[in-house]
Amino acid sequence: MKIIQAKLITKKSKIAIITTRFNEFINNRLLKSCVQTLKRIGNLKSNDITIIKVPGAYEIPITAEIIAHKKEYNAIITLGTIIKGKTRHNKFIENSLTYGLSKISITNRIPIITSILMTNNINETLERCGIKLNNKGSEAALSALEIINVIKKINQK
Repeated sequence: MKIIQAKLITKKSKIAIITTRFNEFINNRLLKSCVQTLKRIGNLKSNDITIIKVPGAYEIPITAEIIAHKKEYNAIITLGTIIKGKTRHNKFIENSLTYGLSKISITNRIPIITSILMTNNINETLERCGIKLNNKGSEAALSALEIINVIKKINQK
């Protein structure tokens, strides 16, 4: 039996991070934690990380498609927040986002790590951006580092 798994330190890798300006207070916390994890644990340098800021979550898929098509990055991380409101608008955005990013990832053969917080209220959101305990931005960075190395190992075979 052959098992392929990888460590988190990744050399000669480039990561694009797409984050939204909408709910910026929360998203900046996700972004800061994500970048810190990429640098501290993944040993990436600042010039290995590109940050793209877009207006809102709906603009993430087109941005990810353009980045993926360039073939310059080993992974894309998406950060943002969709908080349920009084209408069903959030469901349309969430479904479009999830489907779009999955399709882009598979079509372009690039991992897209999605850390878009989809919550019912601000309290749930705050619990996921590191104010109380965990930070989904850091978790996204760890996933990106690992999958980059797994893919490198698979491609070496």
